[in-house]
Amino acid sequence: MLNTLQNRSSELMNISENWSKLSILLKERFSSLTENDLKFVRGKENELMSKLSFRLNKRRQEVIDIIKNIQA
Repeated sequence: MLNTLQNRSSELMNISENWSKLSILLKERFSSLTENDLKFVRGKENELMSKLSFRLNKRRQEVIDIIKNIQA
């Protein structure tokens, strides 16, 4: 359980480093996302993932995988 939380935390940290670029790419791929949906606030990464998960109708891990694929 602790390893899972640490992995999620490190995944979110990687996401936060390039968020402005990633948010543009996500908006291009998912036109239904708004600026508000993509607003990044440090320390509220979990809320961002929950919001994206809801808006895209995908599980949290699916959203993380999408973001990782865009980063690659």
